[in-house]
Amino acid sequence: MDLGYQLSSEEMAPTEMVRRALEAEVAGFERLTISDHFHPWVDRQGQSPFVWSVVGAIAAVTDRMKVGTAVTCPTMRMHPAIIAQAAATSAAMLPGRFFLGVGSGEALNEHILGDRWPQTDVRLEMLEEAVEVIRLLLQGGDRSHHGKHYTVENARLYTLPEQPVPIMVSAFGPKAARLAGRIGDGYVGTAPEAELLETFDRAGGAGKPKIGGMKCCWGTDKEAAEKLAFELWPTTGLSGELSQVLPTPAHFEQACTTLRQEDVTGTIPCGPDVGPYLDSLRQYRDAGYTELYIQQIGPDQEGFFRFYERELQPAFAQSSVPVGR
Repeated sequence: MDLGYQLSSEEMAPTEMVRRALEAEVAGFERLTISDHFHPWVDRQGQSPFVWSVVGAIAAVTDRMKVGTAVTCPTMRMHPAIIAQAAATSAAMLPGRFFLGVGSGEALNEHILGDRWPQTDVRLEMLEEAVEVIRLLLQGGDRSHHGKHYTVENARLYTLPEQPVPIMVSAFGPKAARLAGRIGDGYVGTAPEAELLETFDRAGGAGKPKIGGMKCCWGTDKEAAEKLAFELWPTTGLSGELSQVLPTPAHFEQACTTLRQEDVTGTIPCGPDVGPYLDSLRQYRDAGYTELYIQQIGPDQEGFFRFYERELQPAFAQSSVPVGR
């Protein structure tokens, strides 16, 4: 399993994100994902820059990092034809090292234009058609599409990458995992749930990349790190479909009032000890992920990079060596 770095657009201003991407490359990361939000989950996170501007700036300062969105919703807030153009331009600026991660989205970001928030089956249906539109336009030439949810007439992308753009599909349940296996070039998930990855494989995803995301909060003081993780990311303790249906950061803050700190930090490695981080990495590896992107919570990104270079990456590399080698 290859390790990468996750940029949090919910916590970072755009110029900081560009700087952190370069620092991550210097620290040895060869791959990076970036979240795509209109709103942060809670007000305390404090940011929400336009992801495509940031991707372009990252392309200008990095040399080798693979970069992808984790994930973009191409169904409501932005028409899939516009996402196709954004992805094509990004891939042209990052030749051979850009992928488009897509998902069915959250009301938090997608309700802002006043559209009705559909039920899950409709959102997945829209996602499937959106991916069809994106793939059609990425072929180049004059293209039209008249579908159930989207219309495209005489559209042509003139700026195209030399290599195809891989489209990775996010899934949080079995229906979405089956869709991802059928239409995606890879899978995107946020939890070490082997059952979903197996469902993805059975639906046609066997042998395709499986991309995971993991949060942590490195710090020299474990208690302070746990407190910070709970303050900034209480939403990780929410269960069920709340993350898909609540419409504003204020609603998420209300939903999180019943959570305890241990509800969040029980699944997020915190503090200076490398052991819990290794345990989490192994859980994702054993579940079947081929790539894992790590998000450091809070402002101390430099400390995390030093920790990754000196302790976490060497320890994980050693633990991944088969017995006898």
